[in-house]
Amino acid sequence: MPNKDTNLTLRVGRSLQERRLDKYLHGRYSNYSRVMLQEVIKAGGVKVNGKKAKPSLKLNPDDLIEITLPELPTNEIPPEDIPLNILHEDDDIIVINKSADIIVHPARGNTHGTIANALAFHLASAEPVEDEDEGEEDEPEIDDANFPIALGEFRPGIVHRLDRNTTGVMILAKNAIAQWKISRQFHDRKVEKSYIAIVHGTPELTRDRINAPLGVNTKFRYKYAVRPETGKEAITFYEVLETFRGFSLLKLTPKTGRTHQIRVHLAHIKHPIVADDMYGGKPVYPWQLKDAELTPEAPVIARCALHAWTISFKHPTTEKIVSFEAPLPDDMQNLLDILRKYRKK
Repeated sequence: MPNKDTNLTLRVGRSLQERRLDKYLHGRYSNYSRVMLQEVIKAGGVKVNGKKAKPSLKLNPDDLIEITLPELPTNEIPPEDIPLNILHEDDDIIVINKSADIIVHPARGNTHGTIANALAFHLASAEPVEDEDEGEEDEPEIDDANFPIALGEFRPGIVHRLDRNTTGVMILAKNAIAQWKISRQFHDRKVEKSYIAIVHGTPELTRDRINAPLGVNTKFRYKYAVRPETGKEAITFYEVLETFRGFSLLKLTPKTGRTHQIRVHLAHIKHPIVADDMYGGKPVYPWQLKDAELTPEAPVIARCALHAWTISFKHPTTEKIVSFEAPLPDDMQNLLDILRKYRKK
């Protein structure tokens, strides 16, 4: 999920001394650099008297300013030499194919070995990039003391999350401006995502919408459940790509980003994801898929068979739509190969 922003409203006082909007806001919020505030304004994060504004707007007493400021976390993330499967990298973003059994960000009980630790190491090891001076008039110099992009001053690049055992495409930001811009796209539901899952059974409809509000499970606080009366809106579209005896390959397009959304929604329609033991999925074994006699052997896949397949979003600098695709991991590909060989209808 995106990082939390702070929504603020303020009234310009009658003793106004600095009239330019970006300079005025920098005076009020000095922990943000003027460069950062300019980017927030340009991205539509500031309104003056109900209208989007430019950094150079001249303010007047009694003007009403509405501003959405990005979160500035203070917890330092220790760098750790953990390999990242990088699909794309430029000055602003890294797109990775996340592997299974790794969490995204340190949390209680998991303070090391995360994607954030790996990114901190990657950024610290990268060659510095020198920006060319374009000579633009009235562009302020970056105040390093206030600009929150140095390691240890902002949470490295985490703009959205995947569950520990979900693989696939994931965006990481290399600086605070890119992080905020992409986080806003997630918040505004402008990021297009699709997932691949292998599920038990075959849905009655080849494509459909699952519209079922989600909330925390009342019995098990670490789980989520459909909560029609109190849950938050949650919508997932699915399409059946391939069917087998007892199983199906689905493409899923979530329109909301609730925790465990796809997993809970598929369990809700009685087609849980293979090996998702938290939500009713069962492990499958080679002998089982081959209709052979029971044989002691490891399951074909040892984790929830869910993969973040594609993602499309507006690049934070070029503002062009970019799209990326993560190939299936070996364990899911192996399960598909066995299903196609032994379970084809």
